[in-house]
Amino acid sequence: MDSNNIIWKRKYVFAMMLSTLCMMCSCCNERDKEILLKFKEGVTDPSGLLSSWKQEQDCCQWKGVTCHNITARVIHLTLSCDYYDVEEDEEYNSQKCLAGDIILSLLDMEYLQHLDLSYNDFSTISADSTVNSSTLNYIDLSYNNNLFIKSLEWLSQISSLEYIDLSNINLHMETNWLHWMTVLPSLVELYLESCKLEDISPSLEYANFSTSLQYINLYDNYFHSELPKWIFNLSSHVLKIDLSRNYFMGQLPNTLPNLHSLTWLALHDNYLNGSIPDWIGQLQYLAGLSIHDNYFSGSLPTNLGNLSSLNILMADGNLFTGVVSERNFAKLKNLKYLFFESPYITFDFDPLWIPPFQLERLYIGPLHPTLPQWLYTQTSLYFLLIQDSKFSFESANNNNNFWRFASTVQHLKLYNNTIEGDLSEAFLNSSIIVLTSNNFKGSLPRLSSNVVFFQVNNSSLSGSISRLLCHSKKSNNNLQYLDLSDNNLSGGLTDCWMNWKSLRYVNLGGNNLSGNIPPSMGFLSNLTSLHLHENNLSGDISSSSLQYCRSLSILNVRENSFSGNIPKWMPQSIRIVQLRSNKFIGTMSPQLFSLSQLHFLNLSHNRLTGTIPKEIGNMTQLESLDLSKNELTGQIPESISSLSFLDNLNLSFNNLSGQIPSGTQLQSFSELSYIGNVDLCGPPLPKNCSNHGDDTKTLGENDDDGDESDFLSSLYMGLGVGFAVGFWGVCGAIFFSRKCRHAYFRFLYDLRDRFYVLLLTNLNSFH
Repeated sequence: MDSNNIIWKRKYVFAMMLSTLCMMCSCCNERDKEILLKFKEGVTDPSGLLSSWKQEQDCCQWKGVTCHNITARVIHLTLSCDYYDVEEDEEYNSQKCLAGDIILSLLDMEYLQHLDLSYNDFSTISADSTVNSSTLNYIDLSYNNNLFIKSLEWLSQISSLEYIDLSNINLHMETNWLHWMTVLPSLVELYLESCKLEDISPSLEYANFSTSLQYINLYDNYFHSELPKWIFNLSSHVLKIDLSRNYFMGQLPNTLPNLHSLTWLALHDNYLNGSIPDWIGQLQYLAGLSIHDNYFSGSLPTNLGNLSSLNILMADGNLFTGVVSERNFAKLKNLKYLFFESPYITFDFDPLWIPPFQLERLYIGPLHPTLPQWLYTQTSLYFLLIQDSKFSFESANNNNNFWRFASTVQHLKLYNNTIEGDLSEAFLNSSIIVLTSNNFKGSLPRLSSNVVFFQVNNSSLSGSISRLLCHSKKSNNNLQYLDLSDNNLSGGLTDCWMNWKSLRYVNLGGNNLSGNIPPSMGFLSNLTSLHLHENNLSGDISSSSLQYCRSLSILNVRENSFSGNIPKWMPQSIRIVQLRSNKFIGTMSPQLFSLSQLHFLNLSHNRLTGTIPKEIGNMTQLESLDLSKNELTGQIPESISSLSFLDNLNLSFNNLSGQIPSGTQLQSFSELSYIGNVDLCGPPLPKNCSNHGDDTKTLGENDDDGDESDFLSSLYMGLGVGFAVGFWGVCGAIFFSRKCRHAYFRFLYDLRDRFYVLLLTNLNSFH
């Protein structure tokens, strides 16, 4: 028993000593702490990310710091801004992230292996010592969008580096980047997308990159050169190459390069031409080939159909010719994404062919005279885009079969087709439906409650909109975006809007609709954008149900027959009001000019009387004002001179009098802005106010629309860009940018189709 007690006590003492030793080792190294605190001094930290970084605390417990669990030396520093939890507002993102100076003395922490400062707002890098780290293998400074680095020579001193990501950093001045990267003996992954790089040494035969190199991403730079020869002479260990969106010219090499292990090749959005060489069909491990939006020509190699590992083939937007048949896809059993469209291609598939693949996304065209039968075998299809095609359904049964199949696709887009088919019997179930510029027959289809986005503009549809809106009495319809513009729809606006309370965007412009605003439109409390232009609508909207749509941002009812007074109920959120070419009468209420967020106001071609209220100076955001061709009297108020953002002004053809306020930007507008007001004088008009007898220069009345047309083009282009930089324009970046893709799909799963709605809200506002 005594012997057992002694052994037990010894074990206990040993355990206590070991525990004490571990506790002693848990405190971080003082030199590491000193370096980190010096870094903090040069950083602006608006969200308090570094609030735990205090002198009296163990730096191994600081946020973003990871220490070795035995030596307690700092090995990881991860201070990436929490990108995935940030709203889509980029300005808000930058305001909450770290900013200031990155000091390279961080690399003096001799055991640091991993440094991640991505998605912050750093602007400079300071080198106050020689960089001689021998342990750092990972550095990510990407998406510090204001960061400018003149030279990358300091990186070449870190021989242990395996992973480098400097995407979205301005490297415009770095002309020797290729040399600095090739001297790194252990480099495995290199990401330099959107860095404004210009020099790539296109004539260089060989670039002596590490034989360990597997990934090289040079997406979206400014090379403007021939396709570099050295790319195709890289090590056989290279797995992924992305040279897309770089203004590269020239042709692909004819001989098989040493890229036997290649799994991903992205060359899209360049100026490459010539034919696709046969060697691409010999890359047995190739999983992704993206060559869309170039000038490739000739026929597609049939041996491309042997790439059994191919998962993604994106070849649309080229000049391919010849016949494409099942031979081109014979063994592509893993194919998920197929984007293949060319105006000079003929698709000729055996009607009995059953593909070895199940696609998730398909973009194809032109198809004629019928749809390929294999399309109906694709039961996993999520996205379908058919473009520039001409086909017909031989029977009503075929017509119904297509729309039944189409309703199983979550994102359906038929664009610029001539489809001899009837939509009226279709019941559509896709969450996003875009049917633009087609030649359909009949009336509108019915929609399920799953549809979020429905656009069927310029497609020759006729009949009443009540078929679409009144068939469902459910209150749980999810439709947010509705665009039926530029068809031949007739009848009234119907009174079934109470069933569609989720609507945010409605465009019924360019039809033959008539009647008044129905009472049920007042139920659209989420509506932000309403377009009823170019119809035959009438009635008094000043007391209509629209006064209950308190979220309105855009109201466009131009070129109708609305009458009565200008509405006083405009919500403070309104940004654009377009009431041109109606029958409005009366005076302009001062309440209208209290809308501080208004950017665009057009009341022209009506019968308005009275004076311009002095309260117009309250509309501090106003960019365009058109009151032309009314019956306004009195002087132009001095307060209008306070509208510093005003870019377009038209007061022509009224009965205004007196002197145009001088010493303001009002003199910078053309005299076309003021003509047709006989008693108006002063610059820029030729009539001198000291001599009212002077003749006024006579100009044609039709000239008053020119400034507005130019302004509308720039205004709505600006609005489109401001709303997200556009869904279709960024798809390429989302698809091929690792960081963007992660962020995008996280956001997409949260807000999915609503994003599409918000993006396009202002793109089709006016024509």
